Parts: sequence; C-alpha cells; structure tokens
Amino acid sequence: MRASLLQIAVNEGESVKARRERVSSLVRDEAGRADLVVLPELWTTGAFAYELFAAEAEPLEGPTYEAMAEAAREAGVWLHAGSIPERDPEGPLYNTALVFTPEGEPAAAYRKIHRFGFDKGEAVLMSAGRELVTVRLPETVVGVSTCYDLRFPELYRGLVDRGAQTLVVAAGWPERRRAHWSLLARARAVENQAYVLACGSAGEHAGVVQAGHSVVVDPWGEVVGEAGAGEEVLRVDFDPGRVDVTRDRFPALKDRVLGLAAPRRG
Repeated sequence: MRASLLQIAVNEGESVKARRERVSSLVRDEAGRADLVVLPELWTTGAFAYELFAAEAEPLEGPTYEAMAEAAREAGVWLHAGSIPERDPEGPLYNTALVFTPEGEPAAAYRKIHRFGFDKGEAVLMSAGRELVTVRLPETVVGVSTCYDLRFPELYRGLVDRGAQTLVVAAGWPERRRAHWSLLARARAVENQAYVLACGSAGEHAGVVQAGHSVVVDPWGEVVGEAGAGEEVLRVDFDPGRVDVTRDRFPALKDRVLGLAAPRRG
C-alpha cells in the first residue's frame, strides 16, 4: 500500500480560495501514485491563525468538502483531507477532519477531541468532539486523530480497541516542539503496534513556524520515511499486514491490565 503525505505550506500571502485550488491540484497529482493521501490540520487557515477560524469557518459540506470530494474522485484515492474550521448549524466551531473514498463519497468526519491552547486559541474558540472515529479501507482500518491528540495515549488505545491498525495524525505542529512530534509519533506506533502516518504542515501560521517533518512509523517503531522542513510530498510504501505479524510475535497488547483500583489511603 502506498501513502502520500502532502506537507502543505500555509503562508499569509496565499488566500484560502487559492490554497484550496492548489491543494486540490496536488491531490489530483497523486492519481496512480498513492492509495491513501493525507493532508495537514487546518491547512485552509493555518492552525495558529486564530482570527481566521470564525471568518473562514465552513459548514461540514462547504467549499473545502466539495473540492476535496472531487479531488479524491478524480485521483481515485482514499483521502484524509486534513481538517477545517467547521461551523455547526447550531453555532459552535469545531476542528473537523474529513475522509473521502476513492469515489469521492464521505467516509468519515472527526471533530478534534483535544483542543490546544490551555486558556486561549483553539481551546476557547472551538468546541471539543466526543467521538472516536475509525475508517475501514480494503487493506487496513484507519484511526483518525488530529495534532494535540498525539499527546494523549488513551485516545489511541480507544482507536485500537475499535480495530485501528493504521493511526493517521493531521497536524499543524510548531517547530519549537519538533522533538516531541517525532518522539510521540514513534511512541504511539510502538505502544499500539500500529503504523503511524503523521502529516504536518510547513510555512508559518500567524508567525508560528511549523515543524514539517511529516513521518511514517512502522509497528515496531522504525521510521519508514520522513519529510524535511519545507513543503513536499512524502510518498511511502507500507505493508498493513505487518501489524498483525507484530502483534502476534510480540503480543504485548494482550497483557494490558484495565480497571485497576485506586490506591487505598491509610
């Protein structure tokens, strides 16, 4: 199976409309080159361009949805179209990831559960999702996650319990914490004995330099492929069958102990 991670540069000089058209073209360019294409988090606005979230928020089936559905169909690929600022009909904003089939049909939408910013930014401007999302492809089951989710291992345990074998992370990760990005991607792969496909962005989001370095990690924690800092397409061949082989040969997941009682206080 081949995945193409499109490490998109998000810069202020390019309008959302122009970037949408450019990214659609990049997705179409992967026809015959990939089975699965992955885009970064909030590539329409930039993950740190907080003032654009409300201004550029779209309904779920808005212009980005339509453009990505068409691009997936024309390329004949499964498309994780990164995420968009979604405006729910009832008013709240969400950081919502979109997944499409090779026929351009919607396969899933995931509203980001862990919002970054503590007491500002995304954490206060967007509402939290509540549901874990997996998507069954012919070759593998994909677990969907977004950026800051990567710091919360329990989310990925939940995805594995729902059958996930390949964990996809769309991100807008800052350069100043790039070491964490690489470490956490490998940790999630090792502890879940799953592939991790982590697609970040390049450029600057409201002055925040992006880490880039999109990466694919195998179920044993080995890096299969890694991008540099700038905009590029990372194409990687991977074998989903290695997940079952790894879990059979080193069955650590079977030794999980759940529901431990809280310690007694003397």
